[in-house]
Amino acid sequence: MRLLTITTAAALALMPLTAVAGSDDDPITASLQAAMEAYADGDLQYALDELAYAQQLLNAMKAEGLAEYLPAPLEGWTMSLSDDAGAAMGFMGGGTIAQAEYSGPGSSFTVTLMADSPMVTSMGAMLGNSALMASMGTIYRVNRVSFVEQNGDLSGLVANRILVQAEGGDVDTMIAHLETMDFREMQNFGQ
Repeated sequence: MRLLTITTAAALALMPLTAVAGSDDDPITASLQAAMEAYADGDLQYALDELAYAQQLLNAMKAEGLAEYLPAPLEGWTMSLSDDAGAAMGFMGGGTIAQAEYSGPGSSFTVTLMADSPMVTSMGAMLGNSALMASMGTIYRVNRVSFVEQNGDLSGLVANRILVQAEGGDVDTMIAHLETMDFREMQNFGQ
């Protein structure tokens, strides 16, 4: 019964999408349609497989949206988006992740954005408390967001649900990149 409810809700939510894009043009709609057909045929495992595939495609779309908030590389730097950053999100309880590696004059570092994950929620008690953060390391304020520096890595929390991490590079260089980010706009991600 629960599968029927989920399938029906997904189908109803995407009905306008079906009218615009035929199932051949939209893999999400096609997967949801296949799940409904499999359910109607009594093939529950295939229905579940198709729903999982549709969820994977939707998560990938959401991750692309999160990647838009990554900082643009500064002059003399290049940025390379990670295609496989989201592979481990299922093991961390779900959520959305975007990651990029920045390479520049003689060094490189990684910026990771992780949103709406139970792991981020559990870290919120630490990164949302300035006194606790101060006991963990040096605090840097970047565009009204507090980042704690531990062993050369920076971690901050935006809107109590989006973890921003910069790792593996010179702290001043990473901060310069983080300063180009619009954290206020990032608060609206997924809303």
